[in-house]
Amino acid sequence: MGQSLGATLQSLAGLNIPAEQLQSIQQDYLRQAGELWNQALQQPDAVKVSDKRFASPEWSQSPGSAFMASMYLLNARTLQRLADNLTGDDKARQRVRFAVQQWADAASPANFLAFNPEALSKAVSTKGESLTQGLSHLLNDIRQGHMSQTDESVFEVGVNVATTQGSVVYENPYFQLIEYKPLTAQVHEVPFLFVPPCINKYYILDLQPDNSLVRYLLSQGHRVFMVSWVNADDSLAKATWDDYVEHGVTRAIDVTREVTGADQINALGFCVGGTLLATALATLATQGRKPVRSLTLLTAFLDFVNTGTMDVFVDEAMVRMREMTMGADSPMGGGLLRGNELAATFSFLRANDLVWNYVIGNYLKGELPPAFDLLYWNSDSTNLPGPMYTWYLRNTYLENKLCKPGAVDVCGVPLDMRRLDMPTFIYGSREDHIVPWDSAYASSQVVSGPKTFVLGASGHIAGVINPPEKKKRSHWVSSARTLPATAQAWMETATEQPGSWWPVWAGWLAEQAGKMVPAPKQPGSRQHPVIEAAPGRYVKRKA
Repeated sequence: MGQSLGATLQSLAGLNIPAEQLQSIQQDYLRQAGELWNQALQQPDAVKVSDKRFASPEWSQSPGSAFMASMYLLNARTLQRLADNLTGDDKARQRVRFAVQQWADAASPANFLAFNPEALSKAVSTKGESLTQGLSHLLNDIRQGHMSQTDESVFEVGVNVATTQGSVVYENPYFQLIEYKPLTAQVHEVPFLFVPPCINKYYILDLQPDNSLVRYLLSQGHRVFMVSWVNADDSLAKATWDDYVEHGVTRAIDVTREVTGADQINALGFCVGGTLLATALATLATQGRKPVRSLTLLTAFLDFVNTGTMDVFVDEAMVRMREMTMGADSPMGGGLLRGNELAATFSFLRANDLVWNYVIGNYLKGELPPAFDLLYWNSDSTNLPGPMYTWYLRNTYLENKLCKPGAVDVCGVPLDMRRLDMPTFIYGSREDHIVPWDSAYASSQVVSGPKTFVLGASGHIAGVINPPEKKKRSHWVSSARTLPATAQAWMETATEQPGSWWPVWAGWLAEQAGKMVPAPKQPGSRQHPVIEAAPGRYVKRKA
């Protein structure tokens, strides 16, 4: 760890800006600052700010505020140019760029009451009531341990989110298995299993009836099962990646087959759930078992070749520190990664939208954020077992071993993703900042069976949760008979189509799901009777 820290500091110290580029940036800054100053003196009403953070009329109506915002934007652009023109170690440059962006976002005058004319105007017009409400919201967020990104009082799991009717038919310390009530008189003979990310709760796939992927699949005549991961507590503090593969994914596959009597099922893994699912299936294949007929991967890594912004956080020193504090090598042999820490990390990847926007609205202006189901889910954080999390960090983000045949053992056998020879549908989101779409596409070069790739618009969540009825966004498909080696080469063959990618996937899945048979009249089976109604207890456990 000491060597890694030393190397990091050395790489940062080795960064520099070529003299000619530094001079050019300095000259541009002085010229633009002079022009802005002269305009502010001669035509103060003409100073305009082209940034959505300063879009309210109060900014343009106050020449002083408009000038301050314009100078801030010039300073922020200049700092980013300096960071972009650094030469030296690529990872060190990436870290400096990220740090500069974080500082620039935090330093916006809109984030400070004294400099925000909109917040000050509201304080005057409400006779201070907005400031009183803002303080109340701040104290409430401190008590609950996270910043409110939506009006959380509007939503309740099982009441107006996660409402698709179903039953819990199995549970163990790691997950509950939900079987959903069919919506059609006949269902495909091959049942379907969702494996969501254990880093979040499953109901992103079942928010509300009009944007539920679960309900959509039921309407297409599938018999649907869902893994609902437990929100880890101290009883799972020593759980490992192997535990989640063996007692989680593999057990869910087996129970789904036992309940339905099917030899094979179709399965989908979303984000980390896709990585876990692919790991489990490759491990089972090594053991001579192939219980899954087709595989769907939604914004999931198998090859961690490009991890985007997340790469700035991961190096040997960081991973080793985590292993020593909460991993298997820690004094207690394990610990928990708290959900609010993960949630804060992901929020700061898009700080203006997911942090400072709410500082301004919640605290400076005393407003409650609007009710939004997706952001309610985003705030419903989950804990992770330390040993499982640190194994994942080291073998994926740091060393990228999962896609290398035999580079790592899982459940006692060498992992070889080339054994994934079933038909595979791979989805990526074009603006995904968590799983960059070229990395989602890279899975097509890891699996060996027939594969289809579809690219959706928008980001990691909004791109996935895009019901056809909304007629929003678009997607890209290719008619090429084989997938090329790179995402860029695939894009050259692709065409953009309006609307959701869901119907494309539904058509593909129908081909893997077999003939239609009468829908079951009762959930579960004699071996696995109903335990409780969906959504079950596990998803309601708070971090």
